[in-house]
Amino acid sequence: MTFRRTTSTAMLAAVALAFAGSGAFADDITIGFVAHAQGDPFVQQIQDGAQAAASDLGVKLVTAQQAGGAPEGQLKLVQNFVNSGAQGIATSVPGESMAKSLNDIVSGGVPLVQFNLLSKAVEAPYVGEKSVESGRVLGRMVLEKLGGESAKGTVVLGNCFPGFPVLENRAKGVEESLAKASGIKVLGPFDVKVSAVDNYNHWEQLYSANPDAIALIGLCAPDVTSLGKLNAAHGDKFVAGGYDMTELNLKAIKEGHAYVTIGQSAFVQGYLPVALLVNAIKGGKKLAPGFYNAGSQIMTADKVDMGNGLKPISFDEAQKLAADPKATAEYYKPWTETLTAQMLSSEPKPISAESE
Repeated sequence: MTFRRTTSTAMLAAVALAFAGSGAFADDITIGFVAHAQGDPFVQQIQDGAQAAASDLGVKLVTAQQAGGAPEGQLKLVQNFVNSGAQGIATSVPGESMAKSLNDIVSGGVPLVQFNLLSKAVEAPYVGEKSVESGRVLGRMVLEKLGGESAKGTVVLGNCFPGFPVLENRAKGVEESLAKASGIKVLGPFDVKVSAVDNYNHWEQLYSANPDAIALIGLCAPDVTSLGKLNAAHGDKFVAGGYDMTELNLKAIKEGHAYVTIGQSAFVQGYLPVALLVNAIKGGKKLAPGFYNAGSQIMTADKVDMGNGLKPISFDEAQKLAADPKATAEYYKPWTETLTAQMLSSEPKPISAESE
């Protein structure tokens, strides 16, 4: 489900009001929150959303991140939190090898929510974007900038984590939209790595090998920043597009070195898993596997669509939010106020909806 604003009556029953109480931790509930790609600004935005939820709901949030996305390292961090007594776990799932152990945690009575990267084999809900559809949107935006279905030339596609289902789905969506122009030739997706330095170096190598490319498109958070820097160094000769509304990505767009970035509601991906876990723990109910659509956002220098029924904002306002977790939490209040205990207890959409 993509969340919309509800009536003021429902807002009064919001989960924040139901659980926050006097400000003390609710029954001393501790939520473990585990993420990949340590130091990445987008992942930090997700964590900021989780912390906002913990503050609103009066629970303790403990966090851990690993550099890169090794499933073994991620699982170890999850298990550490479970062993230390966390009553609920939210984690990205960067590998199918995590599924059995995560299912053992769930069957052992500790509720779990996946976010951002998922395994369909994990018996727990997932909060993230509709990955194929977001790729379609990105591909469509780039194609329009190139001139539509009459466009001709080479487009280079990069993926920082090849093999991850969400990112592979994005690639499918991008290629589906670009295929509407018979004159477009897509190269890739190529592995462009996730660390900022490696990411730029790989894009630089790809552009050196394809200097006539009319567009370069990334599927991960670091790409727009790297592509903007690369485009600026070469006279802004190609259209650059990618993902996530980080401060540096938006700077590249404002300066005209990148064209479009697709947000995946980082705040929602952090906040909603914590809200789901607290609601399940307080209600003593098992979380059903399924898909919660965090929503997608579209950002160009001329267009800002934040999704989730949120009020329109300018590009400059979006830039300020990207650098200010407190202001972001305040901006999202109309959305957080829709998270009633009843809504959080409802059945999610089938996990297959994620890749429709």
